[in-house]
Amino acid sequence: MGWQVPETFLFDPEPAVRRTALELYHQAQPLGILSPHGHIPPSLLADPNARFLHPTELFVRNDHYVFRLLYSQGIPLESLGVGVPEGQYDPVKAWEVFCRNFHLFDGTPTGLWLRLELTQLFGVTEKPNARNAHALYEQIQAALDTPAFAPRALFKRFRVEVLATTDSPEDDVGPHLQAQRDGYRVIPTFRPDRLLQVLRPDWKARLGRLEAATNRSIERYGELLEALIERRRVFKQAGATATDHSTASVRIEPLPDAEAERLFARALTGQITPEEAEQLEAHALFDQARLSAEVDGLVMQLHLGVTRNHNRALFERLGEDMGADIPHAVDWTRGLQPLLNEFGHSPLRLILFTLDESTYSRELAPLAGHYPGVRLGAPWWYFDSVLGIERYLDAVSETATLYNTAGFSDDTRAFASIPARHEVWRRVVANWLARRVERGVLELEEAHRLMRLAAYDLAAQAYGLEGVRVG
Repeated sequence: MGWQVPETFLFDPEPAVRRTALELYHQAQPLGILSPHGHIPPSLLADPNARFLHPTELFVRNDHYVFRLLYSQGIPLESLGVGVPEGQYDPVKAWEVFCRNFHLFDGTPTGLWLRLELTQLFGVTEKPNARNAHALYEQIQAALDTPAFAPRALFKRFRVEVLATTDSPEDDVGPHLQAQRDGYRVIPTFRPDRLLQVLRPDWKARLGRLEAATNRSIERYGELLEALIERRRVFKQAGATATDHSTASVRIEPLPDAEAERLFARALTGQITPEEAEQLEAHALFDQARLSAEVDGLVMQLHLGVTRNHNRALFERLGEDMGADIPHAVDWTRGLQPLLNEFGHSPLRLILFTLDESTYSRELAPLAGHYPGVRLGAPWWYFDSVLGIERYLDAVSETATLYNTAGFSDDTRAFASIPARHEVWRRVVANWLARRVERGVLELEEAHRLMRLAAYDLAAQAYGLEGVRVG
């Protein structure tokens, strides 16, 4: 039979559940893909001549889900081409390292995504290993060399209707506009973290780039806020519907204006303490929520409760986004209280994400089940797995209901994984709903309605993407 994905992939072996799951999945299968949060570079879709260079670039170098696990087994990232400039490593040898260790992905969400990508997109019929690595490289490379596997061609093949990227305020939105002019709905997402976290080593350099982008001097906190308002306007005109924020703390509360200015002045001189920096960031995030609620209506995403770049040596050698983001415990209930008391009943739409899945049933589902402005994002990063999705649905469905969730966002840097991740989500949701039908918790008609919501409509509603279908 070869290495393949059967029609009943990820469905319960019990015949009645399997039949219902298949029926629900087939209902969702024709729906396009909304990707409201991710990290694909917009230049990939802006340039009609863009191509993926080779299999290593497509599957390994840009996917920290992949190289994170290999690194944990002692495999040097440099042997995978990660952190090495193009042309200074051998992509074939890096691919051979990947295939030789492919068994490490057995039973993992990444292994499921890779199986879907390799079999459905490239027609691979053998599981990668040391013996077939070179043949698979040549097979995939031959496909990548054809126009049918250009990024724009795959965008249409995947039936992606909206692709949101993640962008710093000083970034150019020109690539998004170019892609849109050519019929590809690629929109920016406003992420100001690097300008609000004043202890970052690159903070002043980022501030300088924002000054250049807005043609203004920023010497006071009020001037920073005005510059960010201007860039939010530019992003919204380029199609943005959301902002995105990540911080280690859940502390989001305002300061008196004079105190915010005092702390900003201390940051400019390099004298601000870590406690003061946290206070200033909490104030700045509160201001960003106020802008969403009262000025431009952008959805506010919060990715909280994570220690970024935990592996200090790796961060110093290779920089950010190397997969070393580790969850830590936070107090959502008390931490978000000032924010929700001010804006939780306003037009603000707040989408909460976390790595710590234990908080869903304890705090997040009750918050979303009460405040009209709160929606829950699907488990972020390595919890968007088969068991992780099931635990998430179990944790939130009764207290918050699915109607207070935001559907699914693939959060990917690896372009080819977009349809695979959405397929895993849709199959697992179909199976989860089918079990409840067989137990009598849901009527079949109700399950069909919830399936459509989870596969498409919840994300469209949460991110304001209704009516954006193209093609």
